[in-house]
Amino acid sequence: IGGLSYAKEVGATTISLCCVKNGEISLYADHPIEIEVGPEVITGSTRMKAGTAEKMVLNMLSTSLMIKLGKVYGNLMVDVQPTNEKLKKRAVGIVKKCTDAEAKRLLELSCYDVKCAILMKKTGLDTQSCRDMLLKCQNNVAKVLKKYKEE
Repeated sequence: IGGLSYAKEVGATTISLCCVKNGEISLYADHPIEIEVGPEVITGSTRMKAGTAEKMVLNMLSTSLMIKLGKVYGNLMVDVQPTNEKLKKRAVGIVKKCTDAEAKRLLELSCYDVKCAILMKKTGLDTQSCRDMLLKCQNNVAKVLKKYKEE
């Protein structure tokens, strides 16, 4: 409650999450989320159903935000930063709508920028053109492709 009060003082939008109806914390949030999970299976435990329900809600919120921010294209997380071999292999898998060799070539040309490599594959444009389009479209692959199709 103290954190929510401070957030409001500095002008932040606030959200609360609790697992009871009319929870006290809900009074302090701009957007209260209340999940009524009912009593726990094991009396005295307060984290089993409530913890699972809260985790599901937080996953939905974070997934929605990632999509809205353009960090997801289709069902792929495209904002991966391939800083090691494991992540480079993952980046190849993401771009791999073509052969492994072509995916790796596109990623190398784009300095392992997954979004740029996807756009290079889908549009046939060079690295710089794809980066420029990403900048114009808030770094969102879907927006770039929509705009590209319109032109």
